[in-house]
Amino acid sequence: MRLNTYEFGDAAGRPIFCLHGVTGHGGRFAQLATRLPGFRVIGVDLRGHGYSGYEPPWDIATHIADLVETADSLGVASAAWLGHSFGGRIVAELSAAAPELAERTILLDPAMRIESQIALTSAEGTRPDVSFASLEDAVEAKLADGTLFTTPREIVETEIAAHFEQGDDGRWRARFSRVAAIVAWSEMAAEAPAFPKQPTLLVLGARSWITNTVVPDLPSLEVVTVAGGHSVLWDNFDETAAAIAAFLG
Repeated sequence: MRLNTYEFGDAAGRPIFCLHGVTGHGGRFAQLATRLPGFRVIGVDLRGHGYSGYEPPWDIATHIADLVETADSLGVASAAWLGHSFGGRIVAELSAAAPELAERTILLDPAMRIESQIALTSAEGTRPDVSFASLEDAVEAKLADGTLFTTPREIVETEIAAHFEQGDDGRWRARFSRVAAIVAWSEMAAEAPAFPKQPTLLVLGARSWITNTVVPDLPSLEVVTVAGGHSVLWDNFDETAAAIAAFLG
């Protein structure tokens, strides 16, 4: 499947693909692009998310095939790849499945493997139809859910406005497939992939709910820990963006 993409920054610059986590979307990397001059920042809506197709299957192998097809359609033979959470796991898998496509990788608090009980609880939490009477209600709910620590309110407001749509019933919902998200939680509970052999930046959130990431001692791996939680680009945008820019040179 050719996935929906968003492009920011220098259209003639070095390409970097950016993959969101489960229930997210590719448009959320617009702010990061402002810190990466000279780069063609390509945000991707994974299958089952945003404006990409929602049809199954939704397993990691299919996500990788979608990304290879999308990169080819954009004329990109090799690029840097960045992924947050579930997107980080996909980047790690992609780096092994299509190493010629990934010249270097950036893993933002990646869900390399999560505990089975956490995956079950998260999948069950995805099943209900969560909706809001207004975008303001959605913002308040996100700020109150306990996953964010220092994220400025304006970041959440921008995210909600871009990613939510109003249904025929007048209520607002995030734009993703609940069944695709449930499959993603199952995939994240499977055995962790190896870390990429390519030069890799790993950014960890000091207060992240992902606490079982096993960090190998690899000469190709640079590790940075930032304050805040799992959403490192929201809780600690400046520090995370600076680490990414320095790594990419």
